[in-house]
Amino acid sequence: MISIKSKYDCCGCEACAQRCAHNAISMKRDKEGFLYPIIDPNKCTKCDICEKVCPVINQKLPSEPIKTYAAKNKDEIVRLQSSSGGIFTLLATKTINNGGVVFGAKFDEQWKVVHDYVETIEDLAKFRGSKYVQSRINDNYIKVEQFLKQGRQVLFSGTPCQIAGLKKYLIKEYKNLICVDIICHGVPSPMIWQKYKAQFELSYTSSISFRDKSNSWKTYEVVVSKDQKEVIRETVGQNVYMKIFLSDLCLRPSCAICPAKDGKSKSDITIADFWGIQYIHPEFDDDKGCNLVLINSEKGLNFFNKLECDKIESDFNTAIKYNPSYYKSVSEPKYRQYFFDNFDKYGFSIYNKIQKEQQPSLIRRIASRIKRMISE
Repeated sequence: MISIKSKYDCCGCEACAQRCAHNAISMKRDKEGFLYPIIDPNKCTKCDICEKVCPVINQKLPSEPIKTYAAKNKDEIVRLQSSSGGIFTLLATKTINNGGVVFGAKFDEQWKVVHDYVETIEDLAKFRGSKYVQSRINDNYIKVEQFLKQGRQVLFSGTPCQIAGLKKYLIKEYKNLICVDIICHGVPSPMIWQKYKAQFELSYTSSISFRDKSNSWKTYEVVVSKDQKEVIRETVGQNVYMKIFLSDLCLRPSCAICPAKDGKSKSDITIADFWGIQYIHPEFDDDKGCNLVLINSEKGLNFFNKLECDKIESDFNTAIKYNPSYYKSVSEPKYRQYFFDNFDKYGFSIYNKIQKEQQPSLIRRIASRIKRMISE
């Protein structure tokens, strides 16, 4: 029976809740906004299937990809709408053209981030673009299994821990399943996202882009629009939500000891921004977005090779020097608990307060300067 003694030991994938045949597990949000499994002892039969499908308890060994590529979608419009090189759209389009189903993260009607599936190329736009919030999986592992048993091809995209959760949930391997994960920095609290977006009173005519690259891919901007009019356009260094995210203050505890990084998710393909492309393959860089594509299985290689895209083979060890989140978990910041304990009091201004707290006091700075002078 799943027992969460430490919140570092749960990535929130919901595999346990979906696999339980007795509906004995429900997912409840804690005060930080993250979901954790709660066991109903009156329904639990102690079959332990929940432990067997947990990707934290049953972690795989790290592994390196069999091929590494820099890749771009040839369609410039799709690439502009995508966070990086638009390769996900090609993978998803290939799946749908094969009569398959594509799962990914989208904004729902309340602008919450949830997993869902689509069966048409037109609907793929819902999944484009980065969404810096932990998505709600709900019952999508169950739906994946149903489609697979019908013989349909399924492409499931998500964070490494979500892929690891799906693989454990399914118990067995399926030839008609393609798993695509991302290089993940960490997943922010849905509660913090809800409080941030509430200030804009978003409607169905609104749009949000965490990664607008109309001016530049490398120095992308956060853009929120209502009725086709921009409400904000801010650089990453200006936008308070992104600053909190990149400071690791609002990330899930398990992100500090991620159970699925470094090839442990066992996805078929890993996609990410190819940061450092201007140094590694400068001839391939046009500042419009480029994907780093890591091929982790023969099935993934066969699928990727069928895509019509611009690509060049690259070196894995060189590429991940600029993408350390592939193998490295975030370090939990000193003020993380302070952030959540005091967020209701200070709101988003708490970021500036923490920044001031982190600066050395005047006395310490003077003492440090004197010490340097003496040693010179």
